[in-house]
Amino acid sequence: MTTSSTVNAAIPINAAHIKERQPAALPMLFLTEMWERFSYYGMRALLVIYLVNAQGYDRANALALYATYTGLVYLSPLMGGYLADRYLGKRKAILVGGFTMALGHFAMAFPAFLHLALGLLIIGNGFFKPNIGSLLGSLYRENDPRRDGGFTFFYMGVNTGAFLAPLIAGTLGEKVGWHYGFAAAGVGMCCGLLQFVLGQKKLGNAGFIGDKTSLDKTDWLHILLISGGMIPLVLAVLSLWSMIGPVWSGFIFPVKMAIVLAIFAVLWFSNKPKENVEKLTTEEWHRIIAIFIMGFFVIFFWMGFEQAGGTLSLFADKQTDRHVGGWEIPTSYFQAINPLGIVLLGPIMAFIWTRNAQSRFSLPTPVKMAIGMIILGLGFVVMAMAQGKADVSGTVGPQWLFFVYLLHTIGELCLSPVGLSMVTKLAPARVGALMLGVWYLANAAANTLAGFLEEILKGSSFPLFGFLVVSSIGAGIVLLMITPLLKKLMHGKA
Repeated sequence: MTTSSTVNAAIPINAAHIKERQPAALPMLFLTEMWERFSYYGMRALLVIYLVNAQGYDRANALALYATYTGLVYLSPLMGGYLADRYLGKRKAILVGGFTMALGHFAMAFPAFLHLALGLLIIGNGFFKPNIGSLLGSLYRENDPRRDGGFTFFYMGVNTGAFLAPLIAGTLGEKVGWHYGFAAAGVGMCCGLLQFVLGQKKLGNAGFIGDKTSLDKTDWLHILLISGGMIPLVLAVLSLWSMIGPVWSGFIFPVKMAIVLAIFAVLWFSNKPKENVEKLTTEEWHRIIAIFIMGFFVIFFWMGFEQAGGTLSLFADKQTDRHVGGWEIPTSYFQAINPLGIVLLGPIMAFIWTRNAQSRFSLPTPVKMAIGMIILGLGFVVMAMAQGKADVSGTVGPQWLFFVYLLHTIGELCLSPVGLSMVTKLAPARVGALMLGVWYLANAAANTLAGFLEEILKGSSFPLFGFLVVSSIGAGIVLLMITPLLKKLMHGKA
């Protein structure tokens, strides 16, 4: 569901362990992220089927809007991380992001505000996403043995929210009314904001620029003005997009990525260190290069994994027999399989990685990520078989998607709990949030490709799921081959 680090701490983590061994702010950050992810995945579970079944979008256009939305959701942290590092600080950025996303979720309850709502969600996520992970990372010292356990607990908060979202928001959206589901996502975001505001004292001076220890009236005024100002900003961008959108659409994907990387370069080189802050060392540059290389490879993972909200959701809706007894399984419920699997299997996988870390055959981070990619590819082997059967008989049983999501979940547990914390370990502290933005840049590329991939492959000899088998397993094998180089670049930091 999100990216985090190699899990070396003993799991499960009980409440007493957290109180004694982990920063006091960790449970608060867990709950903040849980509710924020509830809001995101509640909306994500409904978006494509809402567009097709309620807004009259055809399949291609619904997937294209989904691709644009999810791609920008992961691209916006690049700017949000930069603004936090440079001007706002992590705490103010998180609050701006939370308020803006709450506005977006409630706007989704009104059909006429669809594009305004999506714009607010994109911008709000950009402020929130990179900074809450970076804020958690700042609570640990370098080489702190508690870090991986803390990120694992945090990651389980992500998936608790993601599990509850399809069941609550999905049920309301599909069975009561679409906009009740979207409003439920907004309520979830408000709960996350409340947790964060009430837990401010537990953070000490973390997340501020300078020597501050609390938010004052001026800070709150800034937060409210910036959050409210996002509404006219999104409206202005939508107006401008009506002119430049057709030009952008004409660019091929590599050109689009080159433009995005150029924007990153401008942000990077304008992010000059303050006085008395040393320039990046050779070792730090090596670690940054390692982040970029692994970020490139995770594109192949998330490009496949994020089919969950697009083609897999449509497969569940149109080509899966969802009747069990006299009850029809809501389409959105299938998206609860993955987070439930994370919560149930996470402690088991963490125990395996812990024992592995203590053995002579400890696996480095890139190897674990490569294993995750290969297991993801095996999930698409099952999915390709299901699609073949559905093409003949019209529908297949729900067990096919269950096994696909199960394999994808195991793959995610090998790869995803290595990303976020790995970046906080490798990235120099003075560009920490910006480098998390870079990590999410890979997710942005992957999510965009995930939505457009079916259209891209039209007319070729590659069926979608067969292509994803090759791209996932192939990328995993290549990553295994270059692991020795990556180990040198990381200098033992991850």
